[in-house]
Amino acid sequence: MIIQTKVFGEITIDDDKIITFPKGIVGFPELTEFAMVHDKEAGAGSIHWLQSLQEPAFAMPVMDPLLVKEDYNPEVEEEWMKPLGELKPEELLVLVTVTVPQDLTKMTVNLKGPIVINAAERKACQVIIEGDEFQVKYPIYDILQAKKVGE
Repeated sequence: MIIQTKVFGEITIDDDKIITFPKGIVGFPELTEFAMVHDKEAGAGSIHWLQSLQEPAFAMPVMDPLLVKEDYNPEVEEEWMKPLGELKPEELLVLVTVTVPQDLTKMTVNLKGPIVINAAERKACQVIIEGDEFQVKYPIYDILQAKKVGE
């Protein structure tokens, strides 16, 4: 499939790379098909994009939460996970959305609403974590800068 995107221009997506969100994502229930797009120059330990296949202008920056919060392991109600099918730990991918404002020092991730992907089935959902343990706007700029210095 070839799609024209706002962020990446024309890209080719293999059918076996399409990730389905049976219930859409928070705020966009009508968007159900996405592909993970990577910046090859930035490498694997960086921000990736969930590109909507239905809305070319919609691409959501996401990242592995363990890169900024090593002890991130929220409890998710099983009800949220049912649309994903049988989940095996080695096939489970958890991502968090990234907010990148003009002032990069104010960059945050949403630890309260992670995206859970069953990589084997290519099905995903965004879940909402109950309680006050995790922030919607968890600051990450200083953490990422410290990791860069430590490389």
